[in-house]
Order: sequence, then structure tokens, then C-alpha cells
Amino acid sequence: MNEVIVVTMDPKDLIARRVAQEIRPGMLVNLGIGLPSIVANYVPAERGVFFQAENGIIGLGARPPEGMEETDLTDAGGGFITAVPGAASIDSAMSFGLIRGGHLDMTVLGGLEVDERGYLANWMIPGKMVPGMGGAMDLVAGARSVVVAMQHLGRGVPKVVPFCTLPLTATRRVNLIVTDLAVIRPEDDGLHLLERAPGVSVETILASTSAKLHVSADVPEMMLH
Repeated sequence: MNEVIVVTMDPKDLIARRVAQEIRPGMLVNLGIGLPSIVANYVPAERGVFFQAENGIIGLGARPPEGMEETDLTDAGGGFITAVPGAASIDSAMSFGLIRGGHLDMTVLGGLEVDERGYLANWMIPGKMVPGMGGAMDLVAGARSVVVAMQHLGRGVPKVVPFCTLPLTATRRVNLIVTDLAVIRPEDDGLHLLERAPGVSVETILASTSAKLHVSADVPEMMLH
């Protein structure tokens, strides 16, 4: 009998809510374009976190209400954002100086593939999608912690794989993978399944993952605040 999963939350919002739990007070955090940018919506302002976008803002906030967009306030992907009290606008040299100088506590990036080594591929699909490297290479190499926020499957195909077939972003192991099905931590001996999404079984995660996962006897369900 096939398992029936009741979806009660948009997968992207689920991922963003879970990633937000990794962010601690006082952190300087870079949010990548697309799904990662949603994370700011789930981090309370009183937590004292400063979000950075590589195009030159420290202190970006959630997306503004419709009709309240400011054309000079965008993230690196051109999406409209707000600025929190104390925010600063900086030039590209300063922005990448923060990234390359190791000053970012965390970066949250989307992913096309992550493999058993914990290596990320997220910047191109040869012959199909070549948006450019952007700041991804610098972010993976320079941030103290790298969190990958992505959907577990892409058009029905696993994105957590034994070995990346797409060009790597960097040869550095990421720290955490958060998907709409699971939380996975890369370690020296491979990928460890830490949590499963609400209503999702371990069997479903294994069937949706082509990479080998280390699975403990009891895998807890994500606690989404």
C-alpha cells in the first residue's frame, strides 16, 4: 500500500521555517536568491540577526507588502526587500570583502545537487541553464557555516546524489542540508539523516534519495516553530 502524505504547508515555506531555527541571535547571515530569501520571513526582528545580500545591503528584512515596494531596495536576485532599523548600504567591494574575509557566520544557498561528500552544485546546468557563478563560490568558501535549502526532488529526480554530475560550486563540505522531506548533515563518513518532515516516513526519504544515508534507529520529526 502506498503511503499517503498530507501536505499542510508549502514546501518552500517549510524549508525556510526549518532553516530559520539554525540562525542564532547576533549572527551575520547571507541569504541566496530564490528559496533562501524566504528565510528572513521566519526570523523575528528581536533576535537581532543581520541579513546580508551580496549586492550590497546589510540588514535586509522580509518582502514588503504589495504596493510598498521600493525600487532601490532589492536582494541579489532583484527581489524586493525591506531594510530593518540600522541597515547599511555598502558597495560590492565591501560586500565581497565580508564574504571572502570570513566574516559571515552563515550563508543559506539553494542547490541543484549535493553529494555524499557534502559537495554542492548550484550554479549551472550545462547546455540548459547558465546563470553564472555569482557569489556562490565565494560564499561556500568563505562563510563559517553553509546551509543548503532546496527541494528534495527536482522534476521527480533526487537532488541528494552519490556524486555530483553538475559542475561543483566549491570543494568544501556544506554543513547542513534542509529539504522539504528531511534534514541531513554531511560528515566525514557520509550523509546522516537527522530529521524527517512532518508526515514523512524514513522510507519515503530513502526512496527519494539516490545517495546513501546513515539512519539511526529513531529519526525525529522536524519541530517547526
